[in-house]
Amino acid sequence: MHADDLMPGDTPLRLIDEQGSGHPHEHYTFPSTMRLRDGYGRLVLGRRLNDQADALVRQGKLAVYPSSHGQEACEVAAAMVLGERDWLFPTYRDSVAVVSRGVDPFEAFLLLRGDWHSGYDPNEYRVAPQATPLATQLLHAVGFAHAARLRGEDTVVLALCGDGATSEGDFHEALNFAAVFHLPVVFLVQNNGYAISVPLSRQTAAPSLAHKGVGYGMRGRLVDGNDLAALLAVLGEAVTEARDGGGPTLVEALTYRMKSHTNADDATRYRTSAEVEPWIARDPLLRLRTWLTAEGALTDADDAEFRAHAERVAVDLRTRIMADAEPEPLDLFEYVYAEQTPQLREQAELLAAELAAESRAAQSRPAPSRTEEVAR
Repeated sequence: MHADDLMPGDTPLRLIDEQGSGHPHEHYTFPSTMRLRDGYGRLVLGRRLNDQADALVRQGKLAVYPSSHGQEACEVAAAMVLGERDWLFPTYRDSVAVVSRGVDPFEAFLLLRGDWHSGYDPNEYRVAPQATPLATQLLHAVGFAHAARLRGEDTVVLALCGDGATSEGDFHEALNFAAVFHLPVVFLVQNNGYAISVPLSRQTAAPSLAHKGVGYGMRGRLVDGNDLAALLAVLGEAVTEARDGGGPTLVEALTYRMKSHTNADDATRYRTSAEVEPWIARDPLLRLRTWLTAEGALTDADDAEFRAHAERVAVDLRTRIMADAEPEPLDLFEYVYAEQTPQLREQAELLAAELAAESRAAQSRPAPSRTEEVAR
């Protein structure tokens, strides 16, 4: 591959600008109106789930929530470009992408309640468990793609990460392996400006994160991360090229983290409201809604219907998350390995015996008298 083919553009690709006007491109195909309308509905749902999760944290029903408010276009596009047999490898901030891939929101958010490492079956949805350690999922994604290639499958893997992950060694190892073995992987870096409190300027001196792909011999692509149309075009081409044997692509999506890193973070300690303000007008929902309305593809009634659906999903999520969990102690041993080790079986049998003994003891105790009940 010629070096010029690897280089990203000088500016991020944009098909719909901040005012909601469309701009056809000589190379990238503009997504169809129906596809963008579908995407808009997913954006509305993603925004509502982000807001609902913030509320659940304040109510003590989620332990933590890393919001993707303002980044929903990246999340939705990542799910929309994948085929049925493809796999998504998300991070802790990518709950909206997980839901857009088809996972029940309640199952997706169980990780954040703290009951399970993953509340859904990865094999059913072809979505790996959300990864909290930075960049580790990139190695898993590359290994999965390598295994799929060895099995003769046409699977494409899309791996999500943030700009902070590009400072980790795992990021570089994953890209190098993917490029050397020409694997069908698309790396999507959501550059939202900060790795917690560390700005991008303190992480890299490169012209863009997309340029990092060139050093490994893979294509680098730069795209406006708040433009769903551009994201679908760039990611869609990258997935197609990977499936056709063209190898991996590194895509950098320029977006912004509108909320704090998590509910435990105070973003006002390292950035000003004046810095955040311009990004409000770049909202991916506002931009796409303006374009769809101008095209006659979205009426106020349509918009209300999308929002009503999102509200129903949010209410269902809230109701189910609010319910008290009833954990099964023996589940501790069921989902560690595909086949339990002798040590785990021994520990599980020991716990089962202790639970049975406690149950028998409770049943043998005499029922409290009425006087004792009143005293209690």
